[in-house]
Amino acid sequence: MDIGNQTLVTEFVLLGFSNITDGQVYLILLFLTIYLITILGNFMIITVILVDSHLHSPMYFFLSHLSCLDVCYSTVTVPKILSNFLLQRHNISYNHCLTQMFFLIGFTSSECWLLAIMAYDRYAAICQPLHYSHLMSPRVCVISAIIAWIGGFLDATVHTALASNFHFCGHNQIYHIFCDLPPLLKITCGEKFVSEITMHIATVFVGLGPFLFVVISYFYILASILRIRSNTGRHKAFSTCISHVMVVLLYFGNGFINYNQPSAGYSLETDTLISTMYCIVTPMMNPLIYSLRNKEVKGALRKILERRI
Repeated sequence: MDIGNQTLVTEFVLLGFSNITDGQVYLILLFLTIYLITILGNFMIITVILVDSHLHSPMYFFLSHLSCLDVCYSTVTVPKILSNFLLQRHNISYNHCLTQMFFLIGFTSSECWLLAIMAYDRYAAICQPLHYSHLMSPRVCVISAIIAWIGGFLDATVHTALASNFHFCGHNQIYHIFCDLPPLLKITCGEKFVSEITMHIATVFVGLGPFLFVVISYFYILASILRIRSNTGRHKAFSTCISHVMVVLLYFGNGFINYNQPSAGYSLETDTLISTMYCIVTPMMNPLIYSLRNKEVKGALRKILERRI
């Protein structure tokens, strides 16, 4: 459909897996398995935290929100990928594309802020133990979580509003496995300077800002741990942080690569791999990291299973 000199795009073609003709059944099984592990693992974390009163603390309150976000942004992408495989088509409508992008950016941006808040929680627990109950009171925790969610979706609203004004001039092939701002910017034919600047600013405030906050928090945490005289005390303090550190490195590392590719871009296969790691594999890894590395979570899960038997 032509409107003036512009061609109205009503749907896009996602080319991320379009060149894979053999072994699609194995990919379906792989993504379905990853998605089920993600859902079950994160719901397990949420359930354990809700049921066990020993886990009703700020750290686990934020962990339950992290699990919720992992379920949400995995659900935004994986079911659509699976349906495209099953239907042997890689199309997505224009409105569905913008909706997917809105929720994807909203959930992933919220997770950036939440990981920063979790780092501050560890800082308060280790560096300010006498003031911890005041610094991380229930009211502060609830307000912090609300700010993380609202901040993420404000970021998503700005980007989606800008993307809704893109002109594609008939170009509807997205070199990606789902709708996101960078691949849409690559195919727009109109003015995109404002959107590119906005994306880079968001990368600084929503990505780099929280990451630097995490780094600074752990600088003070490490300094405090090194001042602890006993090896047992140092180990106990560090053990409360190791799971969070692993999640931060995994999430921000994959996110930085995903949103800061060179201007020439990678190959389609590399883009697909990076996107899969960021939005599909990472949500599956988080509950595994926390359940395998955290003695309190493992203990609470063991108690629940023993009651069931």
